[in-house]
Amino acid sequence: MSTPRRAARAAPTPAPELSASALRVLRQFRIVVNSVKSHFRSVESKAGVSGAQLWALSVIGDAPGIGVSRLARTMDIHQSTASNLLRPLLAQGLVLSDRVQSDRRAVHLSLSAAGARILKKAPGPFSGVLPQALTELDPRTLARLDRDLGQLIERLGADGKAGKIPLWQTTR
Repeated sequence: MSTPRRAARAAPTPAPELSASALRVLRQFRIVVNSVKSHFRSVESKAGVSGAQLWALSVIGDAPGIGVSRLARTMDIHQSTASNLLRPLLAQGLVLSDRVQSDRRAVHLSLSAAGARILKKAPGPFSGVLPQALTELDPRTLARLDRDLGQLIERLGADGKAGKIPLWQTTR
């Protein structure tokens, strides 16, 4: 009895040699990603909450009575992600939740005194270093970056839905 033949494997494609400018851009991406990671670690060690939780605390602190839907929109995340983010903040007593009398499904969120103390000791920017840096770019630079990153994303063949996955979920 003969043994079945294995399919021949194609030889691996050698890694392309990167040009000097491609190497510089790769290093710049590493700097951006590592800056984000470093900020998240700093927040966690100094404030005792994740960077995402800190951002949520700051949004709630800036808009007492905010609902979960508006919190999600402000942070550009799905409502279920916002709910999951709030669960430990509520459990730790950092955020208070009051049901709206006219619609028992809706809640108003506010900071507790403990949540306010977290914000006072936490390093900024509360939204994270990347969102903050993007808000500081001039409109022409931001438009150019948008266009150029769009081309890169197209080359990667990346799923556009990945743009809705918060960075804190991808940097751990």
